[in-house]
Amino acid sequence: MNGPVKISKSDRFQTCQEIAARLHEVYKNKILAIGVYGSVSRGTDGPFSDIEMFCVLEDSNKDVEFSYEWSAGPWKSEVNVLSASVLLKIAATVEDDWSLTHGPYFSPLVLFDSKGFFSTLKKTAESPTREDFTRSINRILVGEMYEFIGKLRNISLNGPQTYLPYLAMQFAHYGAMLIGLHHRKLYSTGAMVLPEALELPNRPSGFDQVAGMVMSGDLADPSKIVSACEDFWSGLETWANENHYVIYSERIPF
Repeated sequence: MNGPVKISKSDRFQTCQEIAARLHEVYKNKILAIGVYGSVSRGTDGPFSDIEMFCVLEDSNKDVEFSYEWSAGPWKSEVNVLSASVLLKIAATVEDDWSLTHGPYFSPLVLFDSKGFFSTLKKTAESPTREDFTRSINRILVGEMYEFIGKLRNISLNGPQTYLPYLAMQFAHYGAMLIGLHHRKLYSTGAMVLPEALELPNRPSGFDQVAGMVMSGDLADPSKIVSACEDFWSGLETWANENHYVIYSERIPF
């Protein structure tokens, strides 16, 4: 074997059904729902795409949350096995990468759903408030972006400049997460995060340049990276103030 091989959409879906049948053999009447997510659920899977599924179990005395992840040679699959309450709690939580991770909770490809669980899952995923999103945005602004600009300025003084391309990618990625959270936008896939972020309105000034540099691979000039990221940071400060997000607090807030 030499990694993934070309597989048709129909053959990949047949494999999903075979995995679901095996899950029924293993978990029997404990199964509440089985769904497929990722590119297969959207119908955008390519010849080398992997399979991503979740198997939802009825709640019991012990919470269940683990994954089967394996390569069969020509293809790879991941099956997340979770108690219903565990999955609902995850779906109701707004994490920093919400725009990238929560799509499956809104539109899975249903293989089995004995009690309408996926309808409940969607309603739960829609339940977070604007305050929940604001808290996550504030966390990124302080926990990620503020640290990134500090690292950028340290590197400008002391190096190593070899870290700058990776830092620019971090600026672009978390900038896209901020924009996605601000608009409650679910990105279709990791490969499309930056292009889809660029289509949204009310982007912080400077984001477009950093995102463009990352997408084009234009990351060879250290001074250009530093300048673009500094401009983006300035844009973030203005954007945060305009939208009532918080970067700065009291000197010691507790």
